Amino acid sequence: MTTAVDQPGVEEAVSASPPFILYLDGAEYAEEMRSLAVWVGDLLLPVYGREVSSQQPWCPRWWEHLEAVARLHALWLAWQELTDPAAGLAGPAVWHRDHLGPVLAELRSPAGPFAGCKAGSHRAKQPPAAEPYGTDS
Repeated sequence: MTTAVDQPGVEEAVSASPPFILYLDGAEYAEEMRSLAVWVGDLLLPVYGREVSSQQPWCPRWWEHLEAVARLHALWLAWQELTDPAAGLAGPAVWHRDHLGPVLAELRSPAGPFAGCKAGSHRAKQPPAAEPYGTDS
C-alpha cells in the first residue's frame, strides 16, 4: 500500500515545512519567536488588532501565554502557506475564513488566555491541576 509520504515530493515538502513552535527549544525557539513577534507586531496587530476591552482582551505580553504563542504561530504558518501565490487566488480568503477568525475569537474571548489582562498590564495564569495518571483516589 502506498502512503502519502511515499508520493514523490511529499517527504521533501514535509521536511521543508517549519516545525511547530512547541517542538522547538533554546536558540531555535528564540529565533522562531523573534520572527513570530515581527509578524504579530508589524502585520497582525496593525491590520487586525481591534480595540482592547473586557469583552475583547489582549495582553501586551502575549508571548508569556503559551496558548497564545501556539495559536499565533499556527496562524502565522497558515498565513505563510495561504498567502503564497502557489496557494491560488482564494488562499487569502481561506486564511481569513478558516484561520484568522477562529484564532482571534479564541484568543480575544473573555474566557481566553488573556482573561484578566488589560491594556498595558499582563496577568499570569495558572493552568488547571492534573493528577498523575494511574493514581487511585
